[in-house]
Amino acid sequence: MTTQTYRVEGMTCDGCAKAVRRALGTRLPEAGIEIDRPAGLVTIAGAHDEAVVREAIDDAGYDFGGKAA
Repeated sequence: MTTQTYRVEGMTCDGCAKAVRRALGTRLPEAGIEIDRPAGLVTIAGAHDEAVVREAIDDAGYDFGGKAA
């Protein structure tokens, strides 16, 4: 299974993390989504398109920071 971690700028509280999870879950219902709010990271397990991840994060009101190292 493919797993990729992305940075999310501005995700500072639990409400922020829930908003990001909801936005991603709507667009990627089959993917596993793990959020590390303090680190500002989202890990997605399963097939997905990075453009969809970027769009979901942007639509939730946060800045997509690209792939984490």
